Amino acid sequence: MSDAIITNRPAGAPAPQRATPPRGFRDATAESRATRLTLIAISLLGMAVLVFAPLVTVFAEALADGIAAALASLAHKDALSAIRLTLIITAIALPVNAAFGIAAAWLITKFDFRGKAFLITLIDLPFSVSPVVAGLCIVLLFGANSVVGGWLVAHGFPIVFAIPGIVLATVFVTFPFVARELIPVMIEQGRAEEEAALTLGASGWRTFRTVTLPNIRWALLYGTLLCTARAMGEFGAVAVVSGKIRGKTATMPITIEMLYNEYLSVAAFSMAALLTALALLTLMLKTGLELRHADQLAATRRH
Repeated sequence: MSDAIITNRPAGAPAPQRATPPRGFRDATAESRATRLTLIAISLLGMAVLVFAPLVTVFAEALADGIAAALASLAHKDALSAIRLTLIITAIALPVNAAFGIAAAWLITKFDFRGKAFLITLIDLPFSVSPVVAGLCIVLLFGANSVVGGWLVAHGFPIVFAIPGIVLATVFVTFPFVARELIPVMIEQGRAEEEAALTLGASGWRTFRTVTLPNIRWALLYGTLLCTARAMGEFGAVAVVSGKIRGKTATMPITIEMLYNEYLSVAAFSMAALLTALALLTLMLKTGLELRHADQLAATRRH
């Protein structure tokens, strides 16, 4: 195709010159080399002080007496009980939050109703309320001195100072992660595909399983990974409702605090290093999935 057709100007006419910015002005995105280096240095310094230094300190203190002492402290019966309890609580809270998050995101993005803004505010509530306050609320509602809690204790189903209370506290604190990952994705995708599937005769469950779930699977995965890391590391709400009973209701963060207060530094930092390693594992899993399925992620975002 000729140049005249492309530019809509007569053949042989001089090409228009690009306007040059006035002297003293520069491109808004062009920074000097010194500015770029300064910003990079500030970013690296902040990461070193706030992230890398604490991580190195935790693992260094855990191995202060050697790896054998660290492993021996983790093999103690109370440490094993704390690890087992933390994994159990996380395994219970994760599917509960996934189900609640999917239901809340579906309701907010697929239906119009009064009070939607209020519902979104309630979803964000655990981000703004202190976990200690959440724990106190659970104690007031389900403690032995309350009506509901007293009835449950009398029938052999205690909530506070037992595993159900820890589960409630963990679910409350981690609830927003799944919903907040799903809502923006489902808003961007709209309702067209679900409405088309329903028009063609698909049931609600089949529409969700074959249309909605494949479109939100990556956001759901990210939300569950974040929920997993947060559930394992929750301290404030769990500290209030658990009673810190060693070997029974003491999770890994609670055990770390008790060991540190007893001046058992190696045992405390060994448990902290294990908890940190579990959190890093979830982040590595997230990064690995992003690298392996980059094309599918890009296609989902374009959709």
